[in-house]
Amino acid sequence: MKLIVNAYDVESIEPRAIIHDRDCVEIGVKEGERVQICGKRQYVMIANRSDSVVKKGCILVPKDVIEKIGASEGDEVSVMFSPKPESVRGIRKKMDNQKLTKDEINSIVVDILENKLSKIEISAWLTSLYINGMDIDEIADFTNSMVDTGERIQFERTPVFDFHSVGGVPGNKVTPIVVSIVAAAGLMLPKTSSRAISSACGTSDFVETFCNVELDADSVKRISEEVGGVLAWGGSMNLAPVDDMVISVENPLGINPRAQMLASIMSKKLAIGATHLLVDIPTGPGTKVPTIEMARAYTRDFMELGDKLGMHVECAVTYGDQPVGSAIGPNLEARECIRILEGWDHPSSVIEKACELAGIILEMGGIPNGTEEAERILKSGEALKKFKEIVVAQGGDPNLKADDLKPGKYKLEILSTSSGYVHTIDNKDLVQIARAAGAPGDKGAGLLILKKKGQRVEKGDVIMEIYADVESKCQRAKDMSIRLQPIDIEGMLIEKAGKAIR
Repeated sequence: MKLIVNAYDVESIEPRAIIHDRDCVEIGVKEGERVQICGKRQYVMIANRSDSVVKKGCILVPKDVIEKIGASEGDEVSVMFSPKPESVRGIRKKMDNQKLTKDEINSIVVDILENKLSKIEISAWLTSLYINGMDIDEIADFTNSMVDTGERIQFERTPVFDFHSVGGVPGNKVTPIVVSIVAAAGLMLPKTSSRAISSACGTSDFVETFCNVELDADSVKRISEEVGGVLAWGGSMNLAPVDDMVISVENPLGINPRAQMLASIMSKKLAIGATHLLVDIPTGPGTKVPTIEMARAYTRDFMELGDKLGMHVECAVTYGDQPVGSAIGPNLEARECIRILEGWDHPSSVIEKACELAGIILEMGGIPNGTEEAERILKSGEALKKFKEIVVAQGGDPNLKADDLKPGKYKLEILSTSSGYVHTIDNKDLVQIARAAGAPGDKGAGLLILKKKGQRVEKGDVIMEIYADVESKCQRAKDMSIRLQPIDIEGMLIEKAGKAIR
């Protein structure tokens, strides 16, 4: 059936085509069923029926859908009934805890890419993975299918090293230091990173405060081969696009299925051409991987999956039950990171973690005594020189200095209400507070943690500073910190027992 296509400008989690009731009867489509819309290209959407929102003979779709089908508003397009995709059978099969074939997995991935599966069906897919999981062969097939949905970067130079942290610990600002050390040693590490979704600051959120991170695949290839490293936002390239589509459904559900996480990480690494990968697995209460047993299980998974995919994978289980360093938030993290490259010897936790991780990669590249060599490269200034080369290649200031990155102009202090020692720090609470202050969208927003686990605190000491670009957000973050009390201070005496003196 031919209908006139027009746009509606309403944002929705799952955009739908709105069709007049009588047109729906003629097409033979019911509410919630699929229609295929054909212009120069075709697109499948869920149909909504209406006798008031849309005129007979017309179809309303989002503006971006009109672009995707290669049409313009007012054009005549073909609209026809589209049956439920065969891949739904594969989803039901996984819901019944059965193993899927390579073709069944590929069918699900392709139908997600082509928008043939509804958000409800993708949610069912993710829930089935969360409950029933996949074996390593299924995950390898899932990974390869996701890679095949997007572009791949083919480097002339090999080997290609890569590094990834599974996340879950705030303030984990080591990536630019690791990349700079590794590139300064003569190896190549093209690093793509994410922006924050539920955290206070992703790597790309703070790297973009001093250089451009929205690079296309050709730029990533050129800069990496010329300079040895790159710090790019993965979302600016078409690498495993189905992964991003699935994540948009996964986050509201609040689940992170093991199979999806492994395939998500490894598909991006395959797409960028990595031959050697180091995976950082922060472990501890409040992280994505709360126990050492779970961390060891993930280590086995990543290494076994790497073997299946022809990639050399090593893992580092790292300390993650408190922030890495002191700073949380884009400008604050960027400043702390660059200060270390400039020669500052604090916070030691950032230096130690960066050098340990860089050292593992150096040894993967055949350089002996990796950690010691990483420390030498950092202290000698070679890492800073390489860092500035990367920044300039990505459009940044060649004279960049750490103190160019300014925290928000509004600042409030959180004081200790008792004396004692810092017993625990709640990562999730700190993330909530930093986000209340405006991070990561407001680049000056964030936190400075001035007292870490095991340190002595006196009553009235400043234990945390809150920064914000907006005064009301600063106060809101302070109110939240007082309510949540993310830094727990206890004395040395746990309990007193004794007999009364007569």
